[in-house]
Amino acid sequence: MSNLVHKEASLLEVKNLETAFSIDGAYYNAVDKVSFSIKPGQIVGVVGESGCGKSVLSLSIMQLLPKGNGEIRSGEITFEGVQLNQLSDTEMNRIRGRDISMIFQEPMTSLNPVFTIGYQLQEVLFNHMKISKGDARQKSIALLKSVGISRPEKLVDEYPHQLSGGMRQRVMIAMAIACQPKLLIADEPTTALDVTVQAQILELLKTIQEVNDMSIILITHDLGVIAEMCDEVLVMYAGRIIERSDAESLFYKPMHPYTELLLGAIPKMDEEAGMLSSIEGMVPSLKNMPETGCRFALRCPKVKPECSAVTPLLEEVEEGHSVSCILYETSMPRKGVKP
Repeated sequence: MSNLVHKEASLLEVKNLETAFSIDGAYYNAVDKVSFSIKPGQIVGVVGESGCGKSVLSLSIMQLLPKGNGEIRSGEITFEGVQLNQLSDTEMNRIRGRDISMIFQEPMTSLNPVFTIGYQLQEVLFNHMKISKGDARQKSIALLKSVGISRPEKLVDEYPHQLSGGMRQRVMIAMAIACQPKLLIADEPTTALDVTVQAQILELLKTIQEVNDMSIILITHDLGVIAEMCDEVLVMYAGRIIERSDAESLFYKPMHPYTELLLGAIPKMDEEAGMLSSIEGMVPSLKNMPETGCRFALRCPKVKPECSAVTPLLEEVEEGHSVSCILYETSMPRKGVKP
């Protein structure tokens, strides 16, 4: 976890973001009035079950939503004072890969199977740098070496199918850091990797972050990864942020019932083997999202009658710790925004 003290102005600010998808001719919000910021050198984790809007949030920041089906309906995404969701495709292409990069969930489908690793790395460099073909090849080899690939001179001429899952993920990281971006979005970077390789990838990301003083948005459903990597954590459920705090506070004093259940589902090594804890029910679909009240109410073990009628605010209930739940009354100034 980064030990930096973050006093600088925000690198990225997201304000009241609404991202919607068209289903049967109507639009439904997959990200619903989400607000947060990230400072230079900070690692922010976004955690929640599948279907909670984590990946859609990252695609909104990158302006990579599917044309004609997904769109940002309202809100602002501001990077270094520039509002990204007001830029043209040409203007955004200058930022992607250079200032903001992304590691996608599945490297095998993110890498083009018909081009060599070297070709795909060099393509990133050519798009953002004035560099000769020879220098681009040498830089590609250096990038592969920097992410722990032991035979980069050979691998640069190989194809994705010739690599293991862990090696492909290292290639994706090399592509993402090729132009030394200020912000890296890592969407489930250790999915489908075995435990040993997962630990290596996380250690690699930590090292790169420290060396380059790079900010990272780390999207995952794995709270163990969050504990290992993050300064701050955003817990998402059904398109909304329902809890936000520093990582230590979240693990030692979770406030939202959903966060408590997520933590309770982590296997514990010091307990006797038995049934793993689980969260009953499923995240509601976009078409069946509750219009009022807490969206977790139907699954919540602490539900009260008013939970289905009162839409809770995301507000600071302790210093640096915000939660969206009517179980908490705050003595602090009310800063929450009604989701």
